[in-house]
Amino acid sequence: MLASMNIALVSSHGCRGLTTSLSLLRTLAATRASPNAASCGNYFAPRRSLSSKSSAFPRESSITDVTVTKTATNSAENGYPQYHRLLPCPLFNEPPRVEHMVVLEGGPVMEYICKSLDLPPLYVADLIHFGAVYYALVCPQPPQTATPEQIRLFKKFTEPSFLKGRRSIKGKTVREAQKTFRITHIDEFVEVGTYLRVHVHPKRFPRCYEIDWKSRIIAVTESYVVLDKPAGTSVGGTTDNIEESCATFATRALGLTSPLWTTHQIDNCTEGCVILARTKEYCSIFHRKIREKKVMKLYLALAAAPVPMGIITHYMRPINMAPRLVSKDCIDGWNLCQLEVLECREVSWPDADIEAKYCIEDCGWPLKKKAYECKINLLTGRTHQIRAQLADCGAPLVGDSMYMPAAVAEMASPGLNPFGKCKKEYMSEEDKGIAVAEWIALHGKEPAVAIGLQAYEISWDSGKHIYNAGTPWWKQEQL
Repeated sequence: MLASMNIALVSSHGCRGLTTSLSLLRTLAATRASPNAASCGNYFAPRRSLSSKSSAFPRESSITDVTVTKTATNSAENGYPQYHRLLPCPLFNEPPRVEHMVVLEGGPVMEYICKSLDLPPLYVADLIHFGAVYYALVCPQPPQTATPEQIRLFKKFTEPSFLKGRRSIKGKTVREAQKTFRITHIDEFVEVGTYLRVHVHPKRFPRCYEIDWKSRIIAVTESYVVLDKPAGTSVGGTTDNIEESCATFATRALGLTSPLWTTHQIDNCTEGCVILARTKEYCSIFHRKIREKKVMKLYLALAAAPVPMGIITHYMRPINMAPRLVSKDCIDGWNLCQLEVLECREVSWPDADIEAKYCIEDCGWPLKKKAYECKINLLTGRTHQIRAQLADCGAPLVGDSMYMPAAVAEMASPGLNPFGKCKKEYMSEEDKGIAVAEWIALHGKEPAVAIGLQAYEISWDSGKHIYNAGTPWWKQEQL
């Protein structure tokens, strides 16, 4: 059997509660960092030492976290499901499984992964097609939690005497050689010492297969396509899945020979206008328009409580992980967040049938008779900005299972939010750190499909180009 040094398994993240220990919260925060930091956690842990059934964190279930096809039994010795193909897209998820390896015997990448991880060739081919396999010429730096033996293994494959013999890294610094790139072909050759990261359970988007994509096309020009993005889909894909994306499915629906380019993002759980460039050149042009603030985005938000009119200002913690924490006080280093509420009118809370159709989650809001539809001009474009700002105002979005639970908790016990208007004074930075971790723990998971948010209008060049989305999901029953 082919020898391999499998040097990590990142386990699944899971539900969090107020009583979760600070150390566990910090570990959880590390595993939920940016996808490019997938080497965190038990970076050098032996591959079979931690199975998906013995995860350090409880399993979460959501339709947007679906993974490989689940067989009748999980009879494999390592506790993983039986692997076949990534399609058809499943409706149930397995915990994330990310494998980190250093190649000990050069050869075709698919063959090496199959033998090292005991995976079927067709399954590995699917992973590569989905963009779920990465490589770096040199193994990245292990985390501080690595053991002495794990550090020794890392040093073995990064010591100068070993690296001098590798032609592929000549002329590169070690940092340059540690940059990760996607494997794009099953027969790519990987040499000894190459680092591989395999996302065995890529995040899945079953909604992609339920949508009539042609009906979601708003406009097609020589330079761009305007898409009315459905909720529960990704604009350009994720770190481990670029196949099940709006860009890919819109390209196929239009019969285009060249793939569409992502020019900007909206959350997976948000629906509405998205601009997809037809060329790399126009993608750069549109990016420049965004940087120069020539693009205007208007949103419809369905809030659980009334929102004050006018400009709302917050500052967002500059940490690239959810939930996004905001404060109305200016905090050094935090990013300015501004939106303008143009309208706010009372409407009926969506009925049970429409909530079921769009998998709207019950997040504990006490009164569900009235909601408030707000027209919002997004002045700055931070991730989760509208969701985080309105939640801090006591008006979380309908169905927002990440931010509404924390808003409900703050309403019940003012002062839980260490950055809120009822924030407490802390005796030390350590005490405040514990309060921040507990506040993060009160937030829930990412919504399964939809929340009350639609990017209903996008325009640029002073209104020369203007496009509108269709009827938002919460008004569908009125048609």
